[in-house]
Amino acid sequence: MSDWNRTGPVVVEVDGSAENLRVVDYASAEALRTGAELVLVAPYSAHGSYSPMMPGYAPKPPAEAADAAVRAAVAHVRHRDGYATELVALTEEGSRLRVLATAARKARMLVVGRSRSRGPQRLVHTQANLTLAARAGCPVVVVPLSWKPSLVDRKVAVGIDGTALSTEALEFAFGVAAAREGDLIVVHAGLPAERPFADEDPDCSWISRADYILSENLAPWTRRFPDVKVTRFLSSRPPAAALVHESGDVGLIVVGAHSGPLPIDPVARRSTAAMTCPVAIVPHHLTDAEGKRLDASRTSVGSH
Repeated sequence: MSDWNRTGPVVVEVDGSAENLRVVDYASAEALRTGAELVLVAPYSAHGSYSPMMPGYAPKPPAEAADAAVRAAVAHVRHRDGYATELVALTEEGSRLRVLATAARKARMLVVGRSRSRGPQRLVHTQANLTLAARAGCPVVVVPLSWKPSLVDRKVAVGIDGTALSTEALEFAFGVAAAREGDLIVVHAGLPAERPFADEDPDCSWISRADYILSENLAPWTRRFPDVKVTRFLSSRPPAAALVHESGDVGLIVVGAHSGPLPIDPVARRSTAAMTCPVAIVPHHLTDAEGKRLDASRTSVGSH
């Protein structure tokens, strides 16, 4: 299991397309803002994309195309930012998952572009990015190919559910908001699964319980980041719907996701697929105590 290196480089996927340069711009801005090294990575397949339906088309060999893509990205960053950022360019043969996860193993974040696909295919690509976050061990920021810098970039929103799953997501969200000298919106959405003992008792209402969860979760981070202005947002909407609604007014949405070989996070997957702004998928790694509790619950279920 990889550990998230909070002081590592910013790693960004390069694919050679014109739209991808906006993703590179996003990663470059993050690296410049935090004083981090920027690593440009272009995975490539050993097999070319030659099609017999296009006999006159002779594409570059994959390795050469990858080299050309990272060189163009380096030139683009240098033209935009000069030599303010230390750059590393890397091309490697292999699957996208393996190459990017390996390159980002000691990164503070990995930045990738959002799939152009729609409908079910977008959910498939989103699941691939959830798996990528789990394998890399660091936050994966998925950037729409239409992204441009704007004033809303200073606003960050994070979804929390009151469990340990939100721990790293809150840390990442507060850190980004502080670096951007921006505001943070903390979203707790969805009605509780269990009903209160007495509907007329305000202490048992879902609003009171949700506000208590927010207070408990936010306390250590508001002390650590006292300059970040925090807005609490409680919603009875389903969590994914509430986060998607917020994405229209902020520059980044942060969601927690499970780590592991097969991360299944319906809320993270659905909300990430529908976002209109960049979204950070932050993996939660089980502590020893959490792992023991999970093993105990699986044993209990298996014994029935």
